[in-house]
Amino acid sequence: MRKLTVVLLVAILPLLGFSQSIFDKYENMDHVGSVIVNKGMIDLVSKIGALDDDDEAREFIEVAKGLQGVKVFMTEDEGVSLDMSKTVKQYLKSSKLEELMRVKDKDVNVKFYVKNGKNENHVTELLMFVSGMENVEIGHNGRKLETVLVSLTGDIDLDKIGSLTNKMDLPKDLNKAGGRK
Repeated sequence: MRKLTVVLLVAILPLLGFSQSIFDKYENMDHVGSVIVNKGMIDLVSKIGALDDDDEAREFIEVAKGLQGVKVFMTEDEGVSLDMSKTVKQYLKSSKLEELMRVKDKDVNVKFYVKNGKNENHVTELLMFVSGMENVEIGHNGRKLETVLVSLTGDIDLDKIGSLTNKMDLPKDLNKAGGRK
C-alpha cells in the first residue's frame, strides 16, 4: 500500500507544478554557466529595492514582484549549444509557447517566446534563446559565449517589460520585445 501511495505521489506532483524545468539539466553541466534566481531572492530584492527613490528602480521592482523564477544558461561549447537548441525545440513542441519575435544579425539569432497569461498584456513565461554568437566575451576571464538561454516565469506584464527595455541601451529591434505591437 505504501509503494502505491509513493508511486501516485510521484505521478501527481509534476501536475501540481513541482516538476523541474526541462532546462535544469544545464545547471550542473560542464561548460555551462548558470544563474538561477528563485522567488525568495526575488522577494528579498524587491523589499530592499522598494526603499529606493529612483523611478527606474521602482519600475524594475514592479516587474520583479510578478516573477516566480529566473533561469539563465550560457555556454561557449558547440556540443552543449547544439543540445540546448534541440532541447528548446523539444520544449516548444510540448509547451504552449508562441513566438513573440525573432532577430537575426549575421549569424546571431535571437528568439523570444511567450506563454499567454491572464490577458493580452500578461504572460506566464518569457523564453529567450540566443544562438550563433561569436567573440562575445563576458567577465574578466575572457570567456566567450556561443549560446544563451533565458527563462522568466510568473505573472509578467509585457507593458512594464517594454517600458524598462526602452530605457536601456539596447538595439532598437530588441526594444520591441517588450510588447506585441
